[in-house]
Amino acid sequence: MASVSVANARKNYGHLEILHGVDIDIQDGEFVILVGPSGCGKSTLLRMIAGLEEISGGRISIGGRVVNDVAPKERDIAMVFQSYALYPHMTVEANMGFSLRLAKAPKEEIKTRVREAAQVLGLEKLLDRHPRNLSGGQRQRVAMGRAIVRQPQVFLFDEPLSNLDAKLRVQMRSEIKQLHQRLKTTTIYVTHDQIEAMTMADKIVVMRDGHVEQIGSPLDLYDRPANRFVAGFIGSPGMNFVEGKISADGPLDFIAHGGARLPIPADVPAARGQDVVYGIRPEHLTIGPTGTHADVILIEPTGAETQISLVMGGATVVATVRDRLSLRAGDTLSISADPAKAHLFDAVSGKTLRL
Repeated sequence: MASVSVANARKNYGHLEILHGVDIDIQDGEFVILVGPSGCGKSTLLRMIAGLEEISGGRISIGGRVVNDVAPKERDIAMVFQSYALYPHMTVEANMGFSLRLAKAPKEEIKTRVREAAQVLGLEKLLDRHPRNLSGGQRQRVAMGRAIVRQPQVFLFDEPLSNLDAKLRVQMRSEIKQLHQRLKTTTIYVTHDQIEAMTMADKIVVMRDGHVEQIGSPLDLYDRPANRFVAGFIGSPGMNFVEGKISADGPLDFIAHGGARLPIPADVPAARGQDVVYGIRPEHLTIGPTGTHADVILIEPTGAETQISLVMGGATVVATVRDRLSLRAGDTLSISADPAKAHLFDAVSGKTLRL
C-alpha cells in the first residue's frame, strides 16, 4: 500500500490544456473518488497516475517515489477498466493469473493467489468457466480479481460499473467497498455518478473543466459545498437554486426575483441589496399551513418518499417528503425552508458566502 500525491499536474494536447494544475494528496489506504461531468478530466488524470498518459507538467508520486517517467508496469499499480477486457479463450482462473504468468511467477504461487482472490470475490465455483458463460457482474469480479492477484500498492478503477444495469450497480458498489475494507489498499476510483461517490468514498474530489472544485468527505461536500457547482452536482435530487437578492430594508431575508421571501442562515454574512442565489436541498423544504405559496407541477412517488416539483418565487424547486400527500398538478400549497440548512452563493462567482 502507498500514498499518492498529485502536485500541479497538467495535461496538454498540443495547445489545448485539459488539466490545469491539479493538486491532490491521497493517504495510504484511502478510498478516493474522482467525480465530475463528462469531459472534466477525471479519466485523463487517472490514466496519468497509471502511466498510460504522459504528464505535461507537475509531479505524480506513488509511495513517495516520483513516477513521471516510470513505465506503467513498474509503478506497482493495478487498473480495472470500464470494459472487462477478459481473454475469451481463457478460463476465469487463467484470466486472473495471466499477469503473474507474464511475470514468470512460480505456478504454485499463481494458483494460491488466484484461489485467495477467488475466495474474496466469491468466484471459487466459476474458475473453470469462460467469460462467455458469465454474467456482467461476474465478469467484473473477474476483472477485479485479475487486479487483486497482483497485490499492488494502488488500485485504479475507471468507471467500472457503467456497463451494468441499475440493480447490479448497487450490488457491485457495495462489494467493491467491502473489498476495500478487507484489503485496505489505496484506491482511486473514477465515476460520473455522484451516488457512487457518496456511498463509496472516504474522500471525494469534484472536478470541472480540468480544475478541482472541492475535496472533502462525502458529507462535507453535501453539507458545506464550496460553490454552486458542487452544491448542484452532489446530491440526488440536486440542490434547489432560487435567484434574487438580500432585502434592502426590514428583516434580513432573501427575496426571490419572483417575490417569494425566504429566511437566511444567521451565520452567513450578506450585504443588504446583494445579488445572491439561495440554495436549499429538497429534504429541507417543508409543506405546512404557513410559508411561501407554491404551485404543484409534478408529483413523483418513489415508495418511501415523494418528490414534488413546484414553482416557488419564479423558480422550479423540488421538495422531498415522506408523508403520503393527496396532491395533484395545479394545487397551491404553502412551503417553508429551514434557514439553518440554507445556503447563499454569490450571484456572479457562484462561491458560497458561508465562512
